Amino acid sequence: MNDGTSLTTPPGLLPAGLMDLLPPQAEREAALIEALMEGFARYGYERVKPPLLEFEEGLLGGSGAAVAEQTFRLMDPVSQRMMGLRADTTPQVARIAATRLGLQARPLRLCYAGQVLRVRGSELAPSRQLAQAGVELIGGAAPEADAEVALVAAEALARVGVTGITLDVTLPRMAQALLDAAGIEDALAQRLIRALDRKDAAAVTALAEGAGPVALLLPRLLAAAGPAGPALAVLREADLPEAARAIAENAARIIEAIAARAPQLRITLDPVEFRGFRYHVGVAFTIFGPGQSGELAKGGRYLSANDEPATGMTLYPDAVLRAAPATPPRPRCFLPLGTSAAVGAALRDQGYATVAALAAEDGAVALRCTHVWDGANPVPLVQKG
Repeated sequence: MNDGTSLTTPPGLLPAGLMDLLPPQAEREAALIEALMEGFARYGYERVKPPLLEFEEGLLGGSGAAVAEQTFRLMDPVSQRMMGLRADTTPQVARIAATRLGLQARPLRLCYAGQVLRVRGSELAPSRQLAQAGVELIGGAAPEADAEVALVAAEALARVGVTGITLDVTLPRMAQALLDAAGIEDALAQRLIRALDRKDAAAVTALAEGAGPVALLLPRLLAAAGPAGPALAVLREADLPEAARAIAENAARIIEAIAARAPQLRITLDPVEFRGFRYHVGVAFTIFGPGQSGELAKGGRYLSANDEPATGMTLYPDAVLRAAPATPPRPRCFLPLGTSAAVGAALRDQGYATVAALAAEDGAVALRCTHVWDGANPVPLVQKG
């Protein structure tokens, strides 16, 4: 019942899926992103910074169409045209490569870091605002380009202390290539796609029986998912139709190139997995962290603007932070009233953050300091409890 009282939103309440990042987590995330970006730069990836908002037709063109349903839209009061707030950075980098950097020599190596906003989260990842850091290699069609992107991402993770990762390789076009070659009617094909998506081996086998020898490859390839070596052996031995054979051979070259440069990297292959961004046209990658840390990165082969071949990988700093070893916070030294500026400068050069007293009642403990300047040295504070 409306009693005439206006409803007000409490000042600390945020929309679902949005949150404030507080100290020290915000500083940790910023430092981690810069460390990842340095890892990308070491391999010649140059940083670009696209805007948060773009005109709708540009933002959602090409590969951007895959995230159209996740894109917030608003009217630009200046131009009176619809704009979109990016839900993924890759389409923007593709636009930059095709327009502002269209005349630069290929392959073009670009990297980025920034925030994206999505209309809705998922059950496993309810956050709607996400940090991204990634690399895009544009104009390289060789399997070595895909291998390089995967390796650069893996090494960047190693630089921030994340080890024991698994690179999962999938072939998003394989299942559809087999269904097309088998000539299966649409209704049965859709049932097979749903069964494959659920990893329901019994249903896939039952549906494939009687649909011909090509369809019977589906349960076999579904069962092959696992370590890359045995999975590739199954693909080599299978009597694949021409289009599927090309997909398998391309994947083999990429995996072999990765394994040659990173023999300790754990690589898995799922030949008929097709989840992920719909714009992937070759291999797709997911990097899983150790233990229960989940997905740290996703990427793969796609067509950039003007159908230019490209490969990218997006890392998710919030997930990487959970997998990375905790870094000790910067020590904070309290400077009592009257401490000289030279003392503060010397402590900052030694790696301390200095917190200067502004009034006599200011205290080191209340200001969350770890040390206090005693006139000669920074003395550690004893933490109670």
